[in-house]
Order: sequence, then C-alpha cells, then structure tokens
Amino acid sequence: MMESTAIGNLDQRTVKAAFYHDKCDKYDYLIAVGCGAVAGLVDVFMVGSPADSKVLKWTDAQADKAVMLFAKSCGWNPKGEKATNVSSAIGFLEKKFPVNYDQRHSGDVGKLFAMSPKNHHIKSLAHSPDLVGLLFSICNQFTSTSSFLSNGQLITIQTETQELMGHDFISKLFCGIANWFGHIMSDVAGSSGAVGRGSGIGIPFYELFQACDWGSFQVGQDRNTLAVVATKVFQEGYDARFGLAMALPVLLCDLSIKLIWALKHYFYHKRPLRECIPSKRHDDLRVMLMMGTGTLCLMDGVDAAIRSGGNWVAFFLRLNIIAWFRLAVLVLREICIRAKISYPLQKELDAYIRINEALRAYISELEKIDMKRFKRETDSYALLLGKMRCTSTETDLNALLKEEYRIQGVALPYQGSFDDFMRDGSARLEFK
Repeated sequence: MMESTAIGNLDQRTVKAAFYHDKCDKYDYLIAVGCGAVAGLVDVFMVGSPADSKVLKWTDAQADKAVMLFAKSCGWNPKGEKATNVSSAIGFLEKKFPVNYDQRHSGDVGKLFAMSPKNHHIKSLAHSPDLVGLLFSICNQFTSTSSFLSNGQLITIQTETQELMGHDFISKLFCGIANWFGHIMSDVAGSSGAVGRGSGIGIPFYELFQACDWGSFQVGQDRNTLAVVATKVFQEGYDARFGLAMALPVLLCDLSIKLIWALKHYFYHKRPLRECIPSKRHDDLRVMLMMGTGTLCLMDGVDAAIRSGGNWVAFFLRLNIIAWFRLAVLVLREICIRAKISYPLQKELDAYIRINEALRAYISELEKIDMKRFKRETDSYALLLGKMRCTSTETDLNALLKEEYRIQGVALPYQGSFDDFMRDGSARLEFK
C-alpha cells in the first residue's frame, strides 16, 4: 500500500509537554556559580562606576557611532573633520527634530523646581527612552506642554506651540513618534555644546525614581531622599551609555550558562539537538540562570558596599541595576511558573509551540513519502477509474477488478468463484 498512509499515524501521537522537568545536579550548580563569579569579576574590575569604568569609553564610542550613523540616514552629510565629529551630528539632529519640551534649567521653567543641564534629561519625562517617555512626548507635543518629575511631584507647564507635520490625526501621531525618537537619538551621546562626556539620556524607567520622595540616605554630611540620590547618581554619569556597560557582565553570565547547558545536554545526556535549545521551558536551566545571576549580584552588592564607605550615591554608582533587575525578573518568573500562574498570552504561546512541533512531525512524515511511487500509484488508480466508467455489465466490471488485483499483486480475499464463496456460510474474507 502507499507509504502516505503512514501520515495517519499522527492522530495517535501526543505532542511533548510544554515544560521539561529536569533537576539540577551538582555540576549544574557549579557551572552556574562559576559563570556568575566570572561575570561578577568582570563587573567589579571592568565595569565599576562611571568614574573608573574600563569599558565605558567603548560603550560611549558605540553610542557616538550610532548617533552619527542615524544622522547620516537622516541627511547629515559632513565634510572634512566634521565627518567624525559627533557634536556636529548631534547639532544636526537637534535642528532636524526640535521639540517644545527641551527646557534645560530652572530659569526655563519659571524656577518652579531645581533643574540644570546635567539632570534635565532625567527630570523631563518626555526624554525617557521607554514607554513612559513616548506617552509624555506625544501628550506634550499635541498639547504644547512640558512635563517633569521632581522630588515626587509631577509638574506640567505650558510651552510655545509647535505645529506637527501631517494632514490628519494619524499622520500627526506618526510625526510625533518620529520626532520623539529623533530627539532621543540627539541626546544619547550628550548635547552638541557639552564639555567632555556630556549628559546622556536615562536608563529606561530610571526616571521613575524621581517619584520616590521618601527615605533618608547618608550622602556626605547630608541626608537625602531616594529621589534626590537618584538624581545625583544620574549627574555622575549613570546614564543609558553606562547602562550598556552594566549589561555586558549580565549578558556574559546569561550566554555562558546557556551555552554550557546546551553542550552538556547534547554531548553528555545525548539529547536531540532541538531539545538542547535553551528556553524557559527547562526547569534546570531556569534554576541555573537564577543562581548565576544571583552570584553576580552578590559580588556586585558586596563590592558596592565596601567601596562606597557609607555614601549612598557612591553605593548606587557601583551598583549594577541591570543585573539586579534581571535577577528580579528571573525570580518573579519562577514564582509564577511554580505557582502555575499563566497569563493568557503565555498560554497562547505554549499552544503555538505545540502546534509547531506537530507540524514539524507532520512535515517529517511527508518527507518520507516516495513521490515517484505515489505518482505511479495515483496514475494507475486514475486509469482504473476511467476503465470502470467504460464498463457496461457486471461481468466486465468483475473481470476488470480481478485483472487489477493481479496487476497490483494483491491476493483475492476469497478462494474460487465469488458466488461459491457467498453460498458457503462458514467462509470468511481474508485480506493479506
């Protein structure tokens, strides 16, 4: 019979469960802690703080390159020495994407609150490179206002009207989003008139610390709230460029654990390659990632506590907020998985994963079919059907079917004539 009938067996198969409940052995724990410790050493001795970071110059250079590349894509065409001058690119973008909420010091906001060129990117909510910044930027551009968050207070002021391009609401909305992104790119590497490194934009959602106007933290001879400490930390260079530097040890820890885990499962446990792809569906991998990131955070926290000398600004300057955020996400995700808390989106994603596995199995069965033989068989069946339509008597039809049985090499399920078979009450059809 045709090999294609094997596809029907898929109805009796079950798709593999969404999660692999593997437990960590002692080597998994050693791998996780070792990778976390290596990443912790990189964080302590290479990342450090904005003042002594060994990798900050590299991340600053990458930000400069990104700004100049974006400026060129928007029409910046410098000549001579300006071709490698990031200040020229920033100046071009500032003119290309002007906004009405770019106030830089207290005098620009009627001295309602303290602000300077060093911290206006963190106080102005529309300058945030996240969803909060996008929403406030659109609102500010459409209503000719400027919104700030300072010492726990949300402050909104009226500004000069700036007409957005576009003929209807949708086109103006698109223009507003493009204007926000372009202006963010002009501030990533500081302003065009900045002396030295300049003040970049904040780490995504870091601006929300301005709402934390509580606590009493020792800073030199003074005690400040968390909002004031966060502002002082940003002024010392704790911006998105330094956030990129802090992400490097986190990425190192994550990728090294996943790589070693995949190699161990492939070569030691002899699992199929597709089961060695790192994902959150593997219990042991999630535990290893938590332990590795936890080790990184422990070394980072101890180093920050020792070197800060009791000064909270110095402490936060050395604290890798990216690593701590990653650890919080891993722990929260594990709690949700263990408590069997699954959101509708996650359920849908798991369903798509199972559908994808079933389709992959179906395709693998299709690939096993001999297409040439399948075509020969279907052609012979089509020819038989044509002959059957041309028969006019039962005798001709019976002879045609017997001949087809002979051609196909299939034995008749009865012996002798069919009439004799039907007269025998004890006879049975035997299909071979």
